[in-house]
Amino acid sequence: MFGHDLADVYELVYRARGKDWAAEAAETTRLIRNQLPAADSLLDVACGTGAHLEAFDRLFAHTEGLELSPAMLERAAGRLPGVPLHQGDMRAFDLGRTFDAVVCLFTAIGYLRTVPDMRAAVAAMARHLRPGGVLVVEPWWFPERFLDGYVAGDLASDEHRTVARISHSTREGRTTRMEVRFVIGEAGGIREFTEVDLLTLFTRDEYLAAFADAGCPAEYVRPRWTARGLFVARRP
Repeated sequence: MFGHDLADVYELVYRARGKDWAAEAAETTRLIRNQLPAADSLLDVACGTGAHLEAFDRLFAHTEGLELSPAMLERAAGRLPGVPLHQGDMRAFDLGRTFDAVVCLFTAIGYLRTVPDMRAAVAAMARHLRPGGVLVVEPWWFPERFLDGYVAGDLASDEHRTVARISHSTREGRTTRMEVRFVIGEAGGIREFTEVDLLTLFTRDEYLAAFADAGCPAEYVRPRWTARGLFVARRP
């Protein structure tokens, strides 16, 4: 997952699906500053290609990013040469500093396979908050809201290529198995690749317990821009 093939088409496809990283970053910043008006430093965990982080960097005096995938991190580094970026696992990272805000968006936390993994990630993010700092996490679907057998199809184009994306999601116990096929047409021909994403259907109560036990009690909110909702937590 999240290799060079996906990194190459990632933003093109999701932009065609209606994703607006700048607007999401602005709304997330509003939530953060509702809790901490003077917030001016932010860490983006699982920053991907840096699309959110690029917008956050215009809104905060200091930003940093953490990403596990080398291919995605390479894209982020290309667009954000002045922003410190770190390769690391969200379950066990230590950057040696704290931030006014830590965010983990676009359901990245759902890729963790077990409740202990999720709890470790929440705890690691909470440790990187200053007193009074704000943690915002966008979950994957809760079990009761997941649609077994869901199919999605999208077509995206730019001046160089056209990309078709078709996904099929099924439930296997507590796991979403999402098979995603990409077909790319460009001047040199047509190529395709398939990704299989495994995302865990953690419950709302499991998330809330993880935040509470990490010393950052959270509330679950439903902003308009994400149907999956957000957890907004604050370190006392």
